Amino acid sequence: MEISQPNLDKTAIGLSLVCTIHCLLTPLAIALLPALGATFLDDERFHYAVLFFVIPTSLYALGLGCRKHGRLGVLEIGMLGLLVLSSILIIGEETLGETGEKVTTVLGAVIVASAHIRNYRLCQKNACHE
Repeated sequence: MEISQPNLDKTAIGLSLVCTIHCLLTPLAIALLPALGATFLDDERFHYAVLFFVIPTSLYALGLGCRKHGRLGVLEIGMLGLLVLSSILIIGEETLGETGEKVTTVLGAVIVASAHIRNYRLCQKNACHE
């Protein structure tokens, strides 16, 4: 697979989806299969690991796209979403509560994904992937 702005946008959207699915389904999975609670799925390190990939992928893809289509607002929206996702790790579940953490994670992931969808569409419209 070629490393290009459209592929990076798709990867970042996928990572946002993974983050959202993890956040929403892990409690259900642990309730149904309690042994999963002892795995990495219910560990804060999972959030760090996902962010470790989401942040550089998003910044690179959105930066490439913005340089091509010139819409800086797309990068700003993406950075807002990354800030929301990162704030969860800084503030912590202790402050937000479990529900607050999940709502914030989903909100951040949706913001990041929407920025990438917009970036992808602008690049397709302007043929800037060529």
